[in-house]
Formats: sequence, structure tokens, C-alpha cells
Amino acid sequence: MAVHTVVSGDNLWRISLAYGVPISIIQKVNGLVSDRLVLGLNLYIPDQALPERFYQLKQGDTFWNLSQQYKTSVQAIVEANPALNPTALLVGARIRIPTMQKYQMETLVFFDAIEGSPYVETLNNLSDSITYLAVFTYSFTEEGELLPINDDAILKQAKALDIKPLLVISNYDVQMFSAELADSVLQNKERRATLVQNLVRTVKEKGYAGVSVDFEFVPPERRSDFTSFLKELKKELGNLTLQLNAHAKSSDLPTNRLVGFLDYRAVGEIVDIVSVMTIDYGYAIGPPDPIAPVWWVEEMLMYATSQINHRKVMMAMSLYGYDWSLPAQEKPAEMISVQNAQNRAINGWLPIQYNEIAQAPTYSYNLSGKEHVVWFEDIQSIKEKYKQMQAYDLLGATYWRLRFPFPQNWAYVEKNMQVLKG
Repeated sequence: MAVHTVVSGDNLWRISLAYGVPISIIQKVNGLVSDRLVLGLNLYIPDQALPERFYQLKQGDTFWNLSQQYKTSVQAIVEANPALNPTALLVGARIRIPTMQKYQMETLVFFDAIEGSPYVETLNNLSDSITYLAVFTYSFTEEGELLPINDDAILKQAKALDIKPLLVISNYDVQMFSAELADSVLQNKERRATLVQNLVRTVKEKGYAGVSVDFEFVPPERRSDFTSFLKELKKELGNLTLQLNAHAKSSDLPTNRLVGFLDYRAVGEIVDIVSVMTIDYGYAIGPPDPIAPVWWVEEMLMYATSQINHRKVMMAMSLYGYDWSLPAQEKPAEMISVQNAQNRAINGWLPIQYNEIAQAPTYSYNLSGKEHVVWFEDIQSIKEKYKQMQAYDLLGATYWRLRFPFPQNWAYVEKNMQVLKG
């Protein structure tokens, strides 16, 4: 594959000729709605090159040994890493390996049942790239009774597509996550038991493959109770999957109001999958910031894998961007799809800057006298994140969420990853 950054004088016809790829294909895999381009736009260019995977060098590694392990040639590895001296490899360096042995990963995509489902076709088109579909969200009462959702149609479709559906249980209360709701149930053994029983019964009756736990803003005083809840739930689920969505952190911070309730080491021993939410550096009610700068993601993954078996860990990837209207304190940023963020720049003839430190694209504009700042992801930024995923040898990736189109991402996954199913 190739990434082409648009420069002055570029147009789709010239790019098509340069790479030998039809204009229609370039438009499709990049979600372009016209032939218009803007400076700084990163385009995914499909080609006939071998799939790529990434590897972090260890003591004793040589290009020869790696070529044997990944069934490729030394020459191919050398050409893919021109900055490295093959006779003096640095332990810890991350290299690119062209090979037909794709990285095996599992994926989890969130589907928001609360909003309804105009996304049947999207799920059909992406089915080969999805292992789990987390159906958001069941909630519960203070007595531990489940609040049902209309999930019959999406369950039927997921099963027909060989996608494992997970029932999302959260302390989501109408418009927000409720600390009070989580507190009232977790601290009471009887209410906790009721919630567990109701979850397991519903999972089995409806044919879910397991449960996805998405509790947020749980009081840190409920840390041990939350761990007990997961232990009790996993015991009753048996061989069914228990997946946890965990806020990212770089140290334990047991009294922190956001992450204090999460004992990474303890919960990592209980659940089957921990999705570390490496997508919250820039957020809607904060200042304009990249959603997941690579240096921050690195810190979060380093800590997570020091506490949890790396083969249980998924890293979160955003299919969205944020558009902040300044001053940011006046109202939350608008969450928009990556494709929408990209095309908003194109439609406005707005040049895109790629921040090398964050490894993320951004641009700004003025609308009705208001300055706006947009941060999002693109093919270059997600490639860097897949490099991190493979360096830590993670289980895979979690995506928020299905309704946000990001064709570059899915084209990259199809080309370079083997998504495990069944």
C-alpha cells in the first residue's frame, strides 16, 4: 500500500497515473465525494505490494531470522526499512515487514441500538472485518433489573454474518453515565446478584455470545465491589465472553474519580478481553486536542500491558473526529465521522496539517465569525496505531462506532490484517 500526501499541483488524474490505480478506486477507498483535493490530505493508494506487518526488534533478532519466520526475503525487509543498518539492529526499533503472513487480530465494533439502525448495509459490507459487535446499551434499575432495548433485528443480522454479538451493560441513564446508579447496585450484594442473574438469563435467551461491560464514573470507593461484580458475572457466564471497556491510564490512581475503580491487574485476571480506551485524550467538553496522540497511546499501552496479559488487551481506535467551536468552553465539540471531517476540509478548500508529534491530522476554519478547530484520524495516523498494536502483540482493536464511516481504515484492515472469526 502507499500513502500519498496531496501537494500543490496534484489532482486525481495525475495521482491515478502515478500509481496506476483508477480514479474511481482512489475515490472509493478514501471516501471522496468529488474530484476535489486539498493540500495535506493523506490518501490511501491500493497497490499490488505485499501486505505489511510491524515488529519490534528483540535481542538476537536478525533480518535473516525474521525473513524465515515471516516467509519473506531479507531484501524485502531491507528495502522496507531503509533507515536501518541490517548489521547493527537496535533492540526496540519497530520495523516494517512485507509478508503474506498477516497479523492475526480480533476486532470489536460498537453498535448504538439507542439510535436505531439505518446501518444494515454497513454491517453487511464490513462483516469480514468484525469479530464482535457490541450492542449498546442495556442499563438497569437500582434493584438490578435490566432495562430492555430493541435488539432483535441486529442480533439476527449479526448471527447471519458470523459476527459474535455482545450485550453491552452500562450505567447509562437516559443522557449520561450515572455514578449514583452504579454505586447503588455495586455496593449491595443482593442487587449485584440480581443484575448478574438477569444478564446471564438475557444473554442465553437471546443468543448473545457474551457481555460487554461499559461502566463509567463509578465512585473509586466501589473498586473492590466492581471487581467482585466482574468475578461473579464471569462465573455465571462460563465459556461465554466477558469483555471490559476500561478507561486508559498510565498508573493506578486508586482515588481518581474516573479510573480509580479499575484495578487493572485484578480485572485482567477475570475477564476475557480488556478494551483500553485509547481514544480519550481529546474529548468533546475539553480543549481542542488530538483524540489519540501516539505518544499518549504509547504510555497507556505500556502501563496496560504491564498489568494485563497483552493477549487479552485490545486498543481502542476512533472512527470519529471532533469539531470544536472556540472558545471551547461555550459548548461541547461536535462529534463527526472521519469521512465527514475529511470532506468538511475538502468542501471548504481547507488545507490539512499533519501534526508529527501527535501523528494526527488537523485543520481550522472560520464560520459565521466563529473559529473552529478539527482533529481527526486518517490513513497515516491509524497506520501508526496499528504499528503500536503489533509492537505490543495485542489481541486486536475496538472501534467506536459502526455508524461513523472511515473507509481508509477498513481498506487497510482488509489488506494487511487477518481478522479472526467464529
